[in-house]
Amino acid sequence: MNSRFLPALGMIVVAMLLQVAIAPYVALGGIVPNFLLLVTVTLALVQGPRAGIVGGFSAGLLFDLLGTAPIGPAALVFCVVGFVAGSLQANTFAEGWALPLVILFIASLIAEVSYGMVLGVLGEGGVTFGAFFGVMLPGAVYNSGLAVLVYPWLARFLRQEKPVTTFRRIG
Repeated sequence: MNSRFLPALGMIVVAMLLQVAIAPYVALGGIVPNFLLLVTVTLALVQGPRAGIVGGFSAGLLFDLLGTAPIGPAALVFCVVGFVAGSLQANTFAEGWALPLVILFIASLIAEVSYGMVLGVLGEGGVTFGAFFGVMLPGAVYNSGLAVLVYPWLARFLRQEKPVTTFRRIG
């Protein structure tokens, strides 16, 4: 079993538990944070597009199973968002936190709008002007606000550094 798999799986399970147990109680004005999306994008930014796809599909499927909407739309959206965010991994700064937060905001907004569009195609809702400014945009802002607090710890936990096995003299 890959050593990168266990921390990612653990964070997705923790995010699912937080989504069920905590998210409804920390909602602001009816806007509920999306912990599963936050973990998906962080995983993609830290470990790359392949981890973003697998983690996004897994987290999205769990998100679909938790709700009352059809099964599959969140898995599709999280998978695509995870891939796109993971593709930006090489362009993010190793120690910086501003660019990953901007990427998290944009990814959250795209995920919210895409999820609404997929549900609209399935006849379960859709993206309207009121939904965009009343739920989707505030949801992306809320997720980004949580990312300011959570992203550094998540990224540090999910980052797999290669252990130093030898010491070489520098210089």
